[in-house]
Amino acid sequence: MTRNPVIWADVPDMAILRDGDTYYMSSTTMHMSPGVPIMKSHDLVDWKLVGYAYDTLDDADALNVENGQSAYGAGSWASSLRKHDGVYYVTTFSGTTRKNYVYTTDDIEHGPWKKQSFEPMLHDHSLFFDDGRAYMIYGGGDIRLVELKADLSGVKPGGVDQVIVRDAGAVAGGRRGLPAEGSQMVKHDGRYYLFNITWPRGDMRTQIVHRADQLTGPYEGRVVLHDQGVAQGTIVDTPDGDWYAFIFQDHGAVGRTPWLVPVRWEDGWPVHGVDGKAPRVLDLPADPDGLAGPDGLSGIVASDDFERAAGDRPLPLAWQWNHNPVNELWSLDQRPGWLRLTTGRVDQTLVQTRNTLTQRTFGPACSATVKLDASGLRDGDVAGLGLLQRQYGYVGVQNDGGQLAVVAVAAERYQPSEQARTPIDQPVVYLRAECDFRDREGGPGWVDRGGFAYSLDGQEWKSIGDPLPMAYTLPHFMGYRFALFSLSTNTPGGHADFDDFTISDQLRAGE
Repeated sequence: MTRNPVIWADVPDMAILRDGDTYYMSSTTMHMSPGVPIMKSHDLVDWKLVGYAYDTLDDADALNVENGQSAYGAGSWASSLRKHDGVYYVTTFSGTTRKNYVYTTDDIEHGPWKKQSFEPMLHDHSLFFDDGRAYMIYGGGDIRLVELKADLSGVKPGGVDQVIVRDAGAVAGGRRGLPAEGSQMVKHDGRYYLFNITWPRGDMRTQIVHRADQLTGPYEGRVVLHDQGVAQGTIVDTPDGDWYAFIFQDHGAVGRTPWLVPVRWEDGWPVHGVDGKAPRVLDLPADPDGLAGPDGLSGIVASDDFERAAGDRPLPLAWQWNHNPVNELWSLDQRPGWLRLTTGRVDQTLVQTRNTLTQRTFGPACSATVKLDASGLRDGDVAGLGLLQRQYGYVGVQNDGGQLAVVAVAAERYQPSEQARTPIDQPVVYLRAECDFRDREGGPGWVDRGGFAYSLDGQEWKSIGDPLPMAYTLPHFMGYRFALFSLSTNTPGGHADFDDFTISDQLRAGE
């Protein structure tokens, strides 16, 4: 049996294709680098992270966290994933740079990816090939179809450019809230099916579909799923001829989580769910090679001892930098077996800091521990382990005039405040952050919560600071992330060394 969500972690805006007996999926990671993760599966349940479409999206102040700018909640958004004439295509767009990006490769799992970009930006677009021509379907409210040049280098002059569905969200009724967007197109049995999300005011996220006999229309539409806010995505068939919708749900502070919903065809329409509902449990076995617990996320999250042999990938794919990194300021070689983060400028808060290394938190509960050597910190430096979102928190070690102290900081109202401080007389400490995302079972008033602890010997742990109320906020538009960081508030050039980053699906702070 399989339970929804099939991935209890932040994997939103999924695009999916089936290639023989293998499924590939791309997703949104916005301001993170590398970006547009590529995952694969043989059963739609157990997914493995195999690569990224790009290392860095572009060179811009916001993507580099420079000159007071950042790309939180921006960067690259919903991607499209296609295979055409033996070539794999990933496309995405960015409100930060106002461009569309097209990445191509012959080897989706190993790359390399070739990049090109063009303007104007096409919001929430979906790449679609039909009868030897390339198109993008895009927009919000009114959904448009535009034809591309044969080499996908831009919009084709004089090509198709028209609205194909006007006010697409109208089929959901009610007052307009979020207009229809997130277009994904499927051709089945000679018909065209356009999937979108809409969100009527005072209601919930709703999955809709429009169908037509011609790509240019006319289209007729209906609601295909109105349950638990599970919406936005597309449908995919199995080699055996079964169909599923792969869509997501806002799932609290952990982020937006993928759901697998059975689909059947009735009178030429894709009927979603079981009796109109997105089932919590599916009669579908997971991949027998899949693993239980956090390792079942197959590299979407990963522990790391930072030991590297010659020829190894520098960092596991689970790691992403918070914005574009400065590669000269991090190292696995300066102290073999450790990750060294060196500061290159003065910052005041965690969200301003560059070269913060992150990976997803996951549900229903999780924790991460790391060993920190703070002997390289300069006066005013702080380094540690955070839970990163706009309302972030962290446990770390600060150098204050040569005196080291373990500190707990929280930004519950978006401004950081120190909650606790414990002086220490040794540079090596162990830090722990944990998340409890069991909001669905907590009852009225329950909120997702984080917590922090430290140890001087790796055996005896002490909780520090208050529980952190965690909230998914739109300015960051991303679930909470574990974050390793080092920042200087006085003089740059100090460093922090990290070892033995370990994830768990158990809550253990203060044990």
